[in-house]
Amino acid sequence: MERICVLGLGYIGLPTAVTLALGGFSVCGADIRPDVVEALRDGRAPIAEPGLDAALAEALAAGRLTFAHTPPEADAFVITVQTPHLTRDDGVRAADLRFVESAARDVAARLRPGNLVVLESTVPPGTCRRLEAWLSESSGLAADEFHVAHCPERVIPGRILRELADNDRVVGARTGAAAHLACGLYRRVATGGRLRVTDDITAEMCKLVENTFRDINIAYANELSLVAEKLGIDVFRLIELANCHPRVNILSPGVGVGGHCIAVDPWFIHGLFPDDTPLIAAARRVNDQKPLLVADAVRRRLAPGARVCVLGLAYKPDVDDLRESPALTLCRALRARGVAVAACEPHAAAASVDGFDNVPLEAALSYDFLVLAVGHTLFRARRADIAARPHHDCVGLLGGTVSYK
Repeated sequence: MERICVLGLGYIGLPTAVTLALGGFSVCGADIRPDVVEALRDGRAPIAEPGLDAALAEALAAGRLTFAHTPPEADAFVITVQTPHLTRDDGVRAADLRFVESAARDVAARLRPGNLVVLESTVPPGTCRRLEAWLSESSGLAADEFHVAHCPERVIPGRILRELADNDRVVGARTGAAAHLACGLYRRVATGGRLRVTDDITAEMCKLVENTFRDINIAYANELSLVAEKLGIDVFRLIELANCHPRVNILSPGVGVGGHCIAVDPWFIHGLFPDDTPLIAAARRVNDQKPLLVADAVRRRLAPGARVCVLGLAYKPDVDDLRESPALTLCRALRARGVAVAACEPHAAAASVDGFDNVPLEAALSYDFLVLAVGHTLFRARRADIAARPHHDCVGLLGGTVSYK
């Protein structure tokens, strides 16, 4: 299998396409967004990721990477499209698989006997079986004439290229033949990690379980932050001391939980098994509520007419990814409470983000009150300047959660 088509050129798909090309495959990246395809053909990556620009240039120069609006014929198709959630009539959130199904229909138009289709998108258990049915229905091929595998991505923005090579990969498939082909694909690029083979449903659950564990742990930390504030103690110091125990590893609290994985994936389990997963739902409610509670806490400390600037909108430090951003939820909540609010997100070039002025840090330091929502390196370098202003530190960057200066 030498010709690979990667469908979806976002935060995962584009680095994956580049990595496969640099691994020696002939790769075509396909995306329905014309502006993305045209930018990539010009050698411009639409996302910010360390090392990606240079890797993209190298893959293009080698002639092993092209881009298209629709998938061409290939030996293997790798689907990396997004899987958002939707709210059902009963209030439970569930996976929205319309992008996966659309990609499957596009692949089916090019599918040939013996082809491999790998789903990397994070999905609920059983999706690969549905993918197989969609492919068979649209292509006219029987399910045993092609191969389907699941290999969920396990990388984090800011380290994607490195982790694509170094992290272990879980390869799941219904048949041994599909697993064998998928392992042959990833063995050439996951050079520093192990390939761990299992069935497709276990592989689908594995990614969800990993992120749900983190979500529940963070929910505990966020609850501790509320209790610690009422006790008048530093929650970050509290957690540091508790983590000295050899069997305790509490994660850090924050504004909430963001990103397209941890804030979304738990719903994929709970949406299928709501009666069996009350803990997962409770953790999601805790983390979803946290930005609103921070807004209430900030509002109580403001003088009438005070201007607030929220420092950081990305879901984690030093990335430009604003998906499911709890800091944006905080901004909206402050505005709904009558607060004049702006933001300072150094990794977003726009002068306005989601309707909020995006000001440079020097301008932010002139605001009446600062809310430190993300621990960007820039903010770490200016700790003293930020700490000198009235502030609320949500991430423990300044050595204390609240200042009444």
